[in-house]
Amino acid sequence: MNSQDFIVSLDIGTSKVRVIIGELNNHSFNIVGVGIAQSDGIKKGSIVDIDATVKSIKEAVAEAERMVGINISGVYVGLSGNHIQLLPTQGVVAVSSEDREIRQEDVDRVIDAAKVVAIPPERVIVDVVPREFVVDGLKEIKDPRGMIGVRLEMEGTLVTGSKTVLHNIIRCIERAEIELKGLFLQPMAEAELVLSKDERQLGTALVDIGAGTSTIAIFSNGDLVAHSVLPIGGDNITNDIAYVFYTSTDMAEKIKMKYGCALIDDSSDEEVFDVPRIGSDVTKKYSQLDLANVIEPRAAEILYLIKKEVERLGYGKLSGGYVLTGGACSMPGFHTLAKELFDHSVRIAFPDYIGVRDPSYTAGVGILHYVSKYSYYKPATITKEKAVQGQAPKSSKKKAATQSGAFEKLRNWFSEFI
Repeated sequence: MNSQDFIVSLDIGTSKVRVIIGELNNHSFNIVGVGIAQSDGIKKGSIVDIDATVKSIKEAVAEAERMVGINISGVYVGLSGNHIQLLPTQGVVAVSSEDREIRQEDVDRVIDAAKVVAIPPERVIVDVVPREFVVDGLKEIKDPRGMIGVRLEMEGTLVTGSKTVLHNIIRCIERAEIELKGLFLQPMAEAELVLSKDERQLGTALVDIGAGTSTIAIFSNGDLVAHSVLPIGGDNITNDIAYVFYTSTDMAEKIKMKYGCALIDDSSDEEVFDVPRIGSDVTKKYSQLDLANVIEPRAAEILYLIKKEVERLGYGKLSGGYVLTGGACSMPGFHTLAKELFDHSVRIAFPDYIGVRDPSYTAGVGILHYVSKYSYYKPATITKEKAVQGQAPKSSKKKAATQSGAFEKLRNWFSEFI
């Protein structure tokens, strides 16, 4: 296999770190490997322990490498959090070729021109998301390459992030001995995977409910128009279970995953299980109904806060309704509870690929989909090497000779630290 046949995504979550390997096939891909590790250095979506995060990344990478039998040297990462800001931007350039045919270099130049804006010194440009191109006054062009024109314009969204947050991400990935190939706005990547064209046009709230945070992205008229992150998620439910059942959070998480139900009416009092009491050898029996009485109030609160945040953003009426994803959404009864509380159309979204058909994989698979769809992003380099069972192959430390666009500037800004 050629080393350019693969792309790799890294999803650094509050509860899990996931590495997903996709094999490219004509601007599409197949999932060929997955690595998952417990995330110990992340709280509420932010890195709080560099060493623990590095360890988790290495474990997830090693597991994915063993599954496929290759070395991973570069990854693409999704970015989210309250530090993200979206700004409208535009760029204008003259078509450079003598025959006036618009080529990739013209698209690159107009995107670079859209980055020439003043931003605060504590922020950096992460990405530019084109909304439409304009060729000699002709608007609503999605891909201008191959067209004939003199003047090329681009209108889009400038994504900026906190230098501190990005520095921590880069530091963790480099200490894990892999290369950061690119950073993308995670809600954009997820939307490309799970939202239809009509949903993006009519107005839809895409909500990723993870362990520590819930990310809200509002799409309307085909564009991302609002973005917010709430510091709530599945961990809040786990902590409630641990407190009420007087057990450890690890045991509470296992109970939630195996017996959890978000709707009291759908739970059973006949399905019982033993729960060890923390700090003793004593166990106590509980039923799924007992567990649902703990889960439903907290799940309802999470959904209520999400609804209020969407209304605060100014989008209380959404023709496309709500699309929910993230690990917490896979719990039985969650969909029904969401429909009752939102009073809108609601669906649970997940990747339609073998081995990752679960809402918790939406972010990682969405990044692969985003990279494979937009060919101007260079795929991650992976060297073919048979992995030894039970031993993680050494990741290549070789860096690319050149890097382009916003990521090159980001690396230059952080060069004094790294």
